[in-house]
Amino acid sequence: MGQLTALTQEVLTAILKSIDEGIHVVNPQGRTIFYNEVAAKHDGMSVEEVLGKHLLEVFPSLTEESSTLLKVMKTGKPIYNQTQVYVNMHGASIDTMNTTLPIFLDKKMIGAVEIAKDYSRMKLLAERLLDLQKGVTKSNFKKGAKQQVKYTLNDLKTMNPSFKNIKEEARKLAKSDAPILVYGESGTGKELFVQGVHHESHRSERSFIAQNCAAIPETLLESILFGTAKGSYTGAVERKGLFELADGGTLFLDELHTMPMELQAKLLRVLEDGMVRRVGSSQNIIVNVRVIAAMNVHPEVALQEKMIRPDLYYRLNVFTFSLLPLRERKEDILYLADHFIQSFNKQLRKTIRGLEKSLKIFLTDYHWPGNVRELKHTLEYMMNVCEGEFLGEEDLPVILKQYQSPTKEHQQENLSLRKNLEEVEKQLIMNALDQAKGNINQAAKLLDIPRQTLQYKLKKIPY
Repeated sequence: MGQLTALTQEVLTAILKSIDEGIHVVNPQGRTIFYNEVAAKHDGMSVEEVLGKHLLEVFPSLTEESSTLLKVMKTGKPIYNQTQVYVNMHGASIDTMNTTLPIFLDKKMIGAVEIAKDYSRMKLLAERLLDLQKGVTKSNFKKGAKQQVKYTLNDLKTMNPSFKNIKEEARKLAKSDAPILVYGESGTGKELFVQGVHHESHRSERSFIAQNCAAIPETLLESILFGTAKGSYTGAVERKGLFELADGGTLFLDELHTMPMELQAKLLRVLEDGMVRRVGSSQNIIVNVRVIAAMNVHPEVALQEKMIRPDLYYRLNVFTFSLLPLRERKEDILYLADHFIQSFNKQLRKTIRGLEKSLKIFLTDYHWPGNVRELKHTLEYMMNVCEGEFLGEEDLPVILKQYQSPTKEHQQENLSLRKNLEEVEKQLIMNALDQAKGNINQAAKLLDIPRQTLQYKLKKIPY
């Protein structure tokens, strides 16, 4: 039995050491009985400096009240996702996000374990971002109009009548202060469009601030948006959030569907009453901000998959714009290609005159899942490798060459009706899955077939 216990302890220790998060365990007296290398790296210490010593001896800035481990030992209640800022024995400031749990054996508390994530670097980057936004906002407000945004609606190039109508509608609705929701696949130009709306609005003289909701961890996003009050947690300083920095202007929230539901509820309250409350504060601050949100997931899918709160969606849905994917405005493909060629000619000091006929056919027929961004990057690559006067299929990136049509010598071999029907079916399913962002239910609806049929076809043929 003793050998089994020793073996179990060895296995448990090996597992805890291999976990890619800081693990810190203390006994009822507050002395460390386990401390892995990840935790040591977070804290700027060595395992030997901490193991066997009392917590307050190693981290002198902590107290019985501020230490999450000691607090759990005292109350016997778990603490989840608690921010903690402390100074180690070497004088270094440490920021972690802790989940701390009591350890019970036969209903008796024998210690506490803390799982810590280090977000010092992310917090530093986030605070630098806020400081940079603050500096840019002040600078541009002094200088005046049109310097907050790089693009206008005129930069959204199109020959497509529907897209032209969308641009004209955007010019009209830009004068309003109502929130806007923009949907578009990746690469359709959502931020360019949003900047254009800001430029056309009466807020164009004021701040335009963009924040990708997927780029910042949940624990930091709230403080970045709403700011922090001094003392809201250990080490917190008085800091404005993006809503305050964007006061009088426009706040663009990209990939809104990645924002945590709890934070979406707080965003809804700001939209409803025009007031923000800094993290840790009890005071409301009035702000005058136009919110424009964007998603690369279709709103119906986002609602169905519970990625966005229905009440927030309907509040943002005052004005909605759906930016067409490139495959639905084929007349723009060669028009944009010519525009990019002229631009890259100047940039690369080249004299490319245009596209060969076979390349025009290929570019027009290709489905462009990455939309305008993919087209631009494709042409940039081709412009760099082309040695002639015209871009040809031989200049295509390797990843696109697999979509090239067969040569004339091999076309006779591909007249099989069955094979061609399979290819057409495959392409339709790929397009539906692209449009539905991989959602099987949505793709089946677009294809007008039962979900089970689509699943069968996906298993039968390696799409």
